[in-house]
Amino acid sequence: MTADLVYLVAGASLLLAIVLPSALGRLPLTSPMVLVGLGMLLGATPLPDDLPLSPQDNRAAIEHITELTVLIALMGVGLALDRPLDPRQKASRRAWSPTWRLLGIAMPLSIAGVALLGWWAGLAPAVAILLGAVLAPTDPVLASDVQVGGPATRKVVGEEADDCAPIDEDDEVRFALTAEAGLNDGLAFPFVYLAVLVAGGGALGATALEWVGWYLLGKTAIGVLAGVAVGHVLARFAFRAVSPTLRIADRGEPLLAVAALTASYGAAEVLGGYGFLAVFACAMTFRASERRHDYHRAMHEVVERLERLLTLFVLLVLGIALTRGLLEALDWRGVAIGLGLILVVRPLAGYLALSVRPVPPGERGGLTRAERLTAAFFGVRGVGSLFYLAYAAGEVDDFGQSWLWSTVGFTVVASVLVHGVLVGPAMDLLERRERVPAA
Repeated sequence: MTADLVYLVAGASLLLAIVLPSALGRLPLTSPMVLVGLGMLLGATPLPDDLPLSPQDNRAAIEHITELTVLIALMGVGLALDRPLDPRQKASRRAWSPTWRLLGIAMPLSIAGVALLGWWAGLAPAVAILLGAVLAPTDPVLASDVQVGGPATRKVVGEEADDCAPIDEDDEVRFALTAEAGLNDGLAFPFVYLAVLVAGGGALGATALEWVGWYLLGKTAIGVLAGVAVGHVLARFAFRAVSPTLRIADRGEPLLAVAALTASYGAAEVLGGYGFLAVFACAMTFRASERRHDYHRAMHEVVERLERLLTLFVLLVLGIALTRGLLEALDWRGVAIGLGLILVVRPLAGYLALSVRPVPPGERGGLTRAERLTAAFFGVRGVGSLFYLAYAAGEVDDFGQSWLWSTVGFTVVASVLVHGVLVGPAMDLLERRERVPAA
């Protein structure tokens, strides 16, 4: 019976993946909102009493499904970004300034803010740190309404022939949120490991040295380098191989995106690095190798479809779990922490990060005050948070407690609803402001 239900949910997800984008049109609804609601309705039906919906009992399945969903989303995000990244050039660093600020300032502040709320609510230090790490990263899966579209591959002529014509490239808010979501899923891992180390009870000094030297710096560097290397090798074959049979881009075979995803992730993990960062770095490197080629769009379309299917499946199951006991352990502390993150901690941390010596508006990487407010607020939480909690629960028994699952589940659903309701009006307001001519 359980296997039959899985097939039913998978079939419903596939059907909805096809129908929802066009059916919703300009309604004040997003696909995640609809999917969670449908899942809750399905969960309220007379399902078998022995249906295994306990998150801790299904921890391994949750970990692997959400991991795959995030990996596919990261590949899609990396392929979609048109803005070049060259750390050696000041102009490139400035163009990416909002992303660095959201990663280097807003994310640590969000982790600290949630951890302090957890400590105030009576959580053990390791559990409070874990909750901050789990809920801090923004999500590349559910944030499609505030992200750039697919890669711009339209060829231009004349003096600009060495670049692609931008589509969403100049939308600073969408670019900042997209790049942030692509990078901070991997950068949350060091803080998850910090919680694991604290839970292990090692000496504080030794734990700090190990965490900074290996988990923060070492594994991050390995992940990025592995992703860059795999992306470079695959791009050489796809676009510039001597043998025509190896120039996959000329044949337009989009499944190379899946091969790149698995190869970069596997290489980084085997070497001990962060696979999430490797996948994003691989996609960015591959994208930079030949920006004008239509092959990028073909790859992105395949990844986008896979991402949509897996996301809808996860959300349907999450909705079912909501009405089948997921929130039983939720109390005022979980509600306060979840809403505090969405409505206070992330907006304040994001606005502070984007307001300290910012790039002037009008320049690449510059944000107006309204744009800073929008980028700070729309830090969508989602599938990545579920993955990190499932992973940590497999490392430390105390991290599998029902209260943590209830709190994280509540926060994800609250983010889906709050951000889903407000994203349309907020982005429309920004677009109207941009169309108003300067006085």
